[in-house]
Amino acid sequence: MAERKGSISGLSDEEAQEFHKFWVQGTIGFVAVAVVAHFLVWAWRPWL
Repeated sequence: MAERKGSISGLSDEEAQEFHKFWVQGTIGFVAVAVVAHFLVWAWRPWL
């Protein structure tokens, strides 16, 4: 049997780190947009 090298995804360590960096940036951007949207809706029609 051939030995499997690398990760289960098939990415090298450098590729995985780059992917992770973009994934985190995208998540932070999504959360920032969601926070702004929730604030604007709350300012328009407060729910508390």
